[in-house]
Amino acid sequence: MKLDAKALRYMSSEDFRVLTAVEMGSKNHEVVPSSLIAQIAQLRAGGSHKIVGGLAKRKLIARVQNMSYDGYRLTYGGYDYLALKTFAKRGTVYSVGNQIGVGKESDIYLVADEDDNQHVLKLQRLGRMSFRTIKSKRDYLQNRKSASWMYMSRLAAMKEFAFMKVLYENGFPVPEPIDASRHCVVMGLIDAFPLRQIEEVGNPGKLYSELMSMIVKLAQYGLIHGDFNEFNILIKSDGSPVLIDFPQMVSTSHVNAEFYFNRDVECIRVFFRRRFGYESALYPRFTKDVNREFCLDVQVAASGFSKKMQKELEAYQEEIKDMSDEEEEEDSDDDDDDEEEEEEQDIPSEMTEEEKMEIKLRNMRLGNTEETESEEEEEVVEEEEEDDSAEEELSEEAELARRGEKIERLNNRDFKAHRDVKPKKSTKKLSVTAAAAAKDEELKSKVARTLKSQTNKQNVRNTRGNNLKNKGKRSDRAAVKGGDIFD
Repeated sequence: MKLDAKALRYMSSEDFRVLTAVEMGSKNHEVVPSSLIAQIAQLRAGGSHKIVGGLAKRKLIARVQNMSYDGYRLTYGGYDYLALKTFAKRGTVYSVGNQIGVGKESDIYLVADEDDNQHVLKLQRLGRMSFRTIKSKRDYLQNRKSASWMYMSRLAAMKEFAFMKVLYENGFPVPEPIDASRHCVVMGLIDAFPLRQIEEVGNPGKLYSELMSMIVKLAQYGLIHGDFNEFNILIKSDGSPVLIDFPQMVSTSHVNAEFYFNRDVECIRVFFRRRFGYESALYPRFTKDVNREFCLDVQVAASGFSKKMQKELEAYQEEIKDMSDEEEEEDSDDDDDDEEEEEEQDIPSEMTEEEKMEIKLRNMRLGNTEETESEEEEEVVEEEEEDDSAEEELSEEAELARRGEKIERLNNRDFKAHRDVKPKKSTKKLSVTAAAAAKDEELKSKVARTLKSQTNKQNVRNTRGNNLKNKGKRSDRAAVKGGDIFD
């Protein structure tokens, strides 16, 4: 859902009072009854009914159909308006601009304060893609069955603001944290581009070294990003990186800390190899290169984001991951079933000898040719030779990969030094490709010669048949002239 702040200026204090009443009722009710909304709002009799109708027309709340009682639920639009109202009271957000980014579970907007200073507003949308599927199969938080998506979005915003504030105070290259309310975070605007949009870098080795050093420095301060990839790294005009997006961040004391650390390192290595053609044998490892010196994770817990909230948010993220994996498996099973059905449909039924003869005659009339048994045998032999050469190529590549891994294990401690390793061009692959092209050309010429010979034979047969037919007609005409046919 996109943020539309046009109606915000026309809303009265009573509108926000009723909207806040719906939010408070959502803590214990999936659908808040209308009587409870009026009771919490404490308006005069019948005063909240008209306001509720106006909020529903603006899609800030939604009425649920087929319920045993009259009730409403809070929508993302209403939750956005409550957060913007809080920012407006604090003077953090005065105007809302265009949308500058969108993610699977977040929306990014450009905003400005009362002094026309531009900032970035990030709205968390956790569960936006798979919320219905999760609710239909199982609840991920039994104690918060109602409006759990709002609670999870609020936890993600609290976590991001807490980690961003701690990192900014300790000199890490992150955006400046300005304010947070409910599921929204306001941060400083940085003039930079995402790494995924950059096609070429002047010195990829230097950037690679800076990113690896940042990963290790985070771990030495007791933190692991958990989602360190090209989507969450901004590059300034001077080439320096900036780190964003912290809802996945965990402590180095986490059970899966080593897995998350090594995954962040591998994401950067794979991206640099694919995008910039740069690959280095030097990279850090959690067990060898991480020596914890500071405890920023303890400072984050002291700032208000407790371990209980962290566990609840991790439980939600694990549930989302499990549900996405199940959906992918179901999709793959459906695809397999469809392929099996198509294969069953493609299998032809057994033909009789008459049908085979008709097909053969039809092909002869149309000039189609069929491969002979000797030609089929030659093609099978050629395919076997190609398979053997491909197996030899794979065995050589496996040996090279094994040697490269051995070198990396020896050099992974000196990750700060960087060197440019240009990918070696494999002449073997080029020769194999040229041989395959030559074989293709030879096969094409062979097919062309076969088609030509078959066409010539067919033309000779047709000529003989026409001569025989004409010969019979000439003999009949001669017999008519001579009168022999009446004898």
